Amino acid sequence: YRDRAEYLGDTDYVAVPVSQLVSKPHAGLRRLWIREGEATPSSELPAVQPERVKGTDTTHFSILDKEGNRVAATLSINYPFGSGYVVPGTGVLLNDEMDDFSIKPGTANVYGLLGNSANAIAPGKRMLSSMSPTFIESADRLVILGTPGGSRIITMVLNGILNAIDGAGAEALVTAPRFHHQYMPDRIDTEPGVFEPQVRSALESRGHVVVEREDPFGNMQAIVWDRRTDRVTAASDPRGMGHAEVRYD
Repeated sequence: YRDRAEYLGDTDYVAVPVSQLVSKPHAGLRRLWIREGEATPSSELPAVQPERVKGTDTTHFSILDKEGNRVAATLSINYPFGSGYVVPGTGVLLNDEMDDFSIKPGTANVYGLLGNSANAIAPGKRMLSSMSPTFIESADRLVILGTPGGSRIITMVLNGILNAIDGAGAEALVTAPRFHHQYMPDRIDTEPGVFEPQVRSALESRGHVVVEREDPFGNMQAIVWDRRTDRVTAASDPRGMGHAEVRYD
């Protein structure tokens, strides 16, 4: 998230140093910020500002057909009622994705995400969104997943990817407990009951601020195709109102 705030934007307009960001030397430098015995305050890293997270105004669906064609699609109006403008005669509510631009360096958007001049507003430019529809593919397995959730999408999808790599099935992917840290504000948000008291105490003793939220995070939709057995399973997050179904002709 720290690198996201500084570097990421529409690659048609800005030079995003992808090879640098995914390099081992860069990861090594970022690792130096991690202290084993205590939390590193994000305020000590170069940057800024506060938050508001929700994400109930985004939808995700995952689809796989019998020929192996697949879709992972995340769609959003961004914030409740989007722009608040309905195109006359259509009933179509326009989004307010302009909020995903950085209006000026160091100023947070409605979800508390920071940005730099790389994500500044410009004509014809794409804003930087957290939406992350994803395929995880190997010779043996295909996983399709994604979720709504505002700025928390990135951590939810990352944890989904890691769980999928570890072999988790569709149901385990969508029901996994969730926690989130987005660099600023400098805290860990969790779903209710995610951390055992001793885990939370250990984190807080290292200087982490842990905030347990009343509402659950996200609404992940996942499909897992085991190519070895040609078996497909699907699951819809019990936190939301979705539905998963597998049909065989």
